[in-house]
Amino acid sequence: MRTLLTHATLIDCVDPQARPDCAVLLEDGRIRDIFPAGSAPAVGDAEVVDLKGAYLLPGLWDVHIHPDYFQSLTDMPLPEQVTLFGHRLQQALLESGIVGLRCAGAHHYMDVAWKRAFDSGQHLGPRLFAAGHFLTTTGGHFLTSGHALEVDGPYGWVTAIREQIKNGVDHIKLNLSGGIMGPAWDLHRHSFLLPDELKAAFDICKLREFKVMAHATNPAAVKAAILAGAHSIEHGYILDDECIELFLEHDAWYVPTLSISHLTPGQASNDWEKRWVKNRNLAQSLCCRADAASDVHQHGFIKALKAGVKMALGSDIRPLKDAALLELGLWVRDGATPWQALVAATRNGAAICGMGEQLGTVEKGKIADLIVVGANPLEDINNVRRLQLVLKDGRIVADKRGTAR
Repeated sequence: MRTLLTHATLIDCVDPQARPDCAVLLEDGRIRDIFPAGSAPAVGDAEVVDLKGAYLLPGLWDVHIHPDYFQSLTDMPLPEQVTLFGHRLQQALLESGIVGLRCAGAHHYMDVAWKRAFDSGQHLGPRLFAAGHFLTTTGGHFLTSGHALEVDGPYGWVTAIREQIKNGVDHIKLNLSGGIMGPAWDLHRHSFLLPDELKAAFDICKLREFKVMAHATNPAAVKAAILAGAHSIEHGYILDDECIELFLEHDAWYVPTLSISHLTPGQASNDWEKRWVKNRNLAQSLCCRADAASDVHQHGFIKALKAGVKMALGSDIRPLKDAALLELGLWVRDGATPWQALVAATRNGAAICGMGEQLGTVEKGKIADLIVVGANPLEDINNVRRLQLVLKDGRIVADKRGTAR
């Protein structure tokens, strides 16, 4: 199958400049060639899609997601939860152009099940990277989510990690500290693991060659995780100068999840944020905790951004079709340029998942997971919402040109 996209304004997420009137040839699910203005090839048997100047860019990634939270299976039985998760994943692809997602915790390995279904072609959906359960200690983080497993002692951690591996996960999610969203004893300034537990958990991951996605929210937890070999630090609500130095020295990734500390009634700054906050209806006590953490979180985010720490975009909120778009807006609101935010949600999203050679930019030879939007996201990052087309493996899977603004 060959498709020629003509009259595209190309944002390839390699060069920070938009290139007008390009043509892109797709063949067998990949980008066969890219032609500058005025040099489109003979059509041949290719289907021609005239983009009429719209903006062609890589599909978006959200590298910190969870299924919807239910406190017990009596609230929603497991089959319905699994089905709902699949629906949310498909919505993210088809309605928002989120082509890749990395899970940060899901009970009963529902993320593994959907990953296999999507990868096999059994169902249409985004590229999904599975974590299985997120692992924490007894009395650890976010136990009411249903996605946490409480484990204790060095061999408790080793056993739990081996179970995740056996059940087909792509990476291991370790919760090393508390969070903002939790009961009074679940605080983001607290670390949870004892040194022998931390060592055992990371040792078995190294032996089995599994990357660690580390929930680490305070300087002590961040430093311990990086020194132990974490692939990525999630949240990092409090970062000091030594944290930044260690990120750079160890080439670790940072996924700041600004949405957790920034989306409260007092901080919502546009209609999308206000609508999400109203629907979320977060308890006042948790809003207060988020508000109290917000400025310090922003400070660490800016410090990491200016220092050149590798950063990818992850939201940690739901619904998935809205989450990455809200997080993109918060990146820019907190001081990133639209270019930095867009790279975090495309090129870096693919790279943190080990897919940087195949996805995340518009370059010859790469897999054609692409989106088309109606206005320039380098001028206003919220223009990614003006979605016209979504392509997966070079095939149009969503066409909104009749309704796009």
